[in-house]
Amino acid sequence: MANRTVKDAHSVKGTNPQYLVEKIIRTRIYDAQYWKEQCFALSAELLVDKAMELRYVGGVFGGNIKPTPFLCLLLKMLQIQPEKDIIIEFIKNEDFKYVRALGAVYMRLTGSSLDVFKYLEPLLNDYRKMRRQNRQGEFELLHVDEFIDELLREDRSCDVILPHIQKRQILEETEQLEMRVSALEDDLDMESDEEEEEEVVKEKRPEPEPPSRGHRDWDRPRRSPSPRFRGRPAPRRKRGGGGGGGGVGGRKMKRERSRERDRRGGGGSSRGIAPDIQEANELRARLGMAPLRP
Repeated sequence: MANRTVKDAHSVKGTNPQYLVEKIIRTRIYDAQYWKEQCFALSAELLVDKAMELRYVGGVFGGNIKPTPFLCLLLKMLQIQPEKDIIIEFIKNEDFKYVRALGAVYMRLTGSSLDVFKYLEPLLNDYRKMRRQNRQGEFELLHVDEFIDELLREDRSCDVILPHIQKRQILEETEQLEMRVSALEDDLDMESDEEEEEEVVKEKRPEPEPPSRGHRDWDRPRRSPSPRFRGRPAPRRKRGGGGGGGGVGGRKMKRERSRERDRRGGGGSSRGIAPDIQEANELRARLGMAPLRP
């Protein structure tokens, strides 16, 4: 008797609301300790208190298929079939995220396609973290918007087969539902406007002419010398090629300069003539011969 649906309950999708959960899982829920202790004789008012105590979502886990408290409360909601206003308050509750998740799953199972998109799509802007227990009994981290997206797109959630709903595109074409506006659309519009303004500024700005070769740009600051060579005197350039004044190159230069001086001094004067040639010329002058050329 405790596992039967209430008498005044309406059929959902043409069947008993409890039959939306598979028979093997439904049987495991009836045998669970949480169902016998916590879900016995629950009303819609008392069910709110139990939903506030939830700490994670999930379906069944373990080798012997144990149901989670979340799945037990979901089956109890299908059994007592609370009013639609209570489910909407579950979904709009911002203080308890697991109460919101429980109301969203119930709305996905029992609501029409229009109600599913109307009440569940605003929850895609909820980015709070949640815990979910997987089939191995381990806990996973997910967000509320990911859980809602799973309800809208997947065929199974929390080990419960989700009824088929119409696509959103069909509801938009029949004008039953307005086009969805993403919360990020305003940010994308602002970014596109900024990019267009930058392109307009770049088009208006004239391109600078390239400087001609050999022309120095006086507006451009000179490059400061390297700190390694800063403060050192400039190296003095050495004369005489690669060696100093006493090298081979210096001696050759001295010899050439002395010869030039001798040539400029004249052939008859004794200043630029070597002493041997001078003595020979004196001797030849005595003998009446022509002098030697230096």
